[in-house]
Amino acid sequence: MKKLLFLSFCVALLGQGCIKKTKTNVPLPHRQNLSAAVLWKLGKVSDPRISPDGKYVIFGIRTANIAVNKTRNVIYKLELNGGTPIAITDSVDNANSAQWRPDGKKIGYLSARGGDMEFWEMNTDGTHKRQMTHVKDGIDLFEYSPDMKHILYANGVQVDPTIEERYPDIKLDKAQGRIYDELNIRHWDTWNDGKYTHISYANYEEDGIYDKGTVDIMKGQAFDSPLKPFGGAEQITWTPDGSAIAYTCKKFRGTQYMNSTNSDIYLYNITTGKEQDLTENNKGYDQSPAFSPDGKYMVWLSMEHDGYESDKNRLMLMDMSTKLVTDLSASFDQITDMATWADNKTIYFISETNATKQVYACHIGGPKGYEIEQITNGQQDYNELAVGKDGDKLIMIGSQTTMTHPAELYAIDPVAKKDVQLGFANKYLLDSINTSRVQKRWITASDGKKILTWVIYPPDFDSTKKYPALLYCQGGPQDAVSQFFSTRWNFALMAAHGYIVVAPNRRGLPSFGQEWNDEIAGDYGGQCMRDYNSAIDAVAQEPYVDKNKLGCVGASFGGYSVYYLAGHNLDKKFKVFLAHDGIFDFTSMYGSTEEMWFINHDMKGPYWKDKDNNDYKKFSPLEYVQNWNTPIMIVSNELDYRVPFTQGLEAFTAAQEMGIPSRLLTFPDENHWVLKPQNSLLWHQAFYEWLDKYLK
Repeated sequence: MKKLLFLSFCVALLGQGCIKKTKTNVPLPHRQNLSAAVLWKLGKVSDPRISPDGKYVIFGIRTANIAVNKTRNVIYKLELNGGTPIAITDSVDNANSAQWRPDGKKIGYLSARGGDMEFWEMNTDGTHKRQMTHVKDGIDLFEYSPDMKHILYANGVQVDPTIEERYPDIKLDKAQGRIYDELNIRHWDTWNDGKYTHISYANYEEDGIYDKGTVDIMKGQAFDSPLKPFGGAEQITWTPDGSAIAYTCKKFRGTQYMNSTNSDIYLYNITTGKEQDLTENNKGYDQSPAFSPDGKYMVWLSMEHDGYESDKNRLMLMDMSTKLVTDLSASFDQITDMATWADNKTIYFISETNATKQVYACHIGGPKGYEIEQITNGQQDYNELAVGKDGDKLIMIGSQTTMTHPAELYAIDPVAKKDVQLGFANKYLLDSINTSRVQKRWITASDGKKILTWVIYPPDFDSTKKYPALLYCQGGPQDAVSQFFSTRWNFALMAAHGYIVVAPNRRGLPSFGQEWNDEIAGDYGGQCMRDYNSAIDAVAQEPYVDKNKLGCVGASFGGYSVYYLAGHNLDKKFKVFLAHDGIFDFTSMYGSTEEMWFINHDMKGPYWKDKDNNDYKKFSPLEYVQNWNTPIMIVSNELDYRVPFTQGLEAFTAAQEMGIPSRLLTFPDENHWVLKPQNSLLWHQAFYEWLDKYLK
């Protein structure tokens, strides 16, 4: 135990080390630098679930099969008292969303082994696997009721009429057309086909699920729960006595749906069939309900303002008998996430601070009513959190990442405020890889404020040499450059290719207070762009940075940033650009994107509403394209409906017509991201080929 603590401590120290005028971190002869191929060999650890008796944890490890271009998830079980992880499913099961039955005697999970994704169950040692549901077209999630009398699940239900139903007198079974009379025609990467995700519950017995007792609690409603496109099981839960289901839903259609973030939490009583809107007084997001073990309180995540998706995410508490609501984060200038109860008086949650994600506790009661306490600290992200008990002993497990290591499970001691690594899913590969150094720097912005900037150095860094450098522009636009480890924008991989990476937390990124987070709205081309320049200019002053070999890369808002900076690169500071899924023209973007609240909030309304509002013109990279003078690569995917494919096509056409060296990479089967293994390998190959051509 002490050895593991020491190793964790050493890793933290290395991550914060200072750069000296000596050769540092010289690779061992048998080690290799990180590559895209190795990156996809690393397992992705996720979804820890502690057993009811607190003695075991189950979790998933997802790995890629490059040859078949798919990923597969395997469920592992680990005894917390010094055990070894044991696989209890296999790659054929491709099991996910595993959870313990409330009595701890079975493990339920989702699998498409029988065709569609369905609820399966097995013994805790992985034996006696049985398919428990047979729902048409499968299900998306499930949860046992605490009394084990029911399960709830989510599945797609046809509510709006199909083309054949609209025109029954004509044979149209082969027609591919879509007809819409209102907005919300597509979302993220999917066209609206008249199906909506509904919550149902069914009778549960150990030998199966009985369709006779199935109830669609949203029957006939043209709304989704959980929220699309990213909502999951965290948005739905049972009350502790199993008498009611709390679910998250936004009950709007058409234009109102696309312009509002006003979701609510509804409580459906399974005995009476009656429903109550618990959060109707709040006009922003309300989601992720969780009940105290005694059922007296509900905690949830809430944003105050309608139409602002990056508002402060508050931790709210409701007394279920009086319906009195308390904002537990009123004096806490940070966003909250992943709230879970440990007992009737303590809530644990994750919050971002200074571009890291840490674990916090909220203690209810006492002289102050409630008090928030930071539990973890350091240069890491906690992305998931599971809490349980072994007798009176609290068990807390989280998945942790850094910029140089993928997720692993850690046991957290909330009293000692220490964590110890539990799992080593990728040890055999990580031990063979040269590690990059991550430095945390505070750089002075043009207005005198400090910008937390991560600087990632090549694994064989030698401060007596000169290196090309990349300015990384973050997306979101409000999504912190934290300690994430990704198969897409992976800083360790960029560094392994010989680049110094400069990743600033420019204006508009969370974890530095709400004022800093809000500053980007209505100022896309303003202070945030000056922050980018301040960061790269400061690092470029270092003697080991080659000022003549600076590149600029980014995706989403980062892709927009690349386009904008390309139009203001008159001094040719940057020698190459690479923009992924960025906005090129706000006016054409307005008419083709699929979440109107986003652009309406940040651009202060539609382009025709206020003729004095020139943000559409002032901030569109289109308006500065005549200044482009630098090679640029553009990635734009055909299933991206958030920043539609045509934005990249417009930018590429402009570059080609002006004779700017340029390249377009597009994927017909990818959305705003690149998710398929072989597509990712192609993306990385083209990415580094383009950068190396101009910077090496």
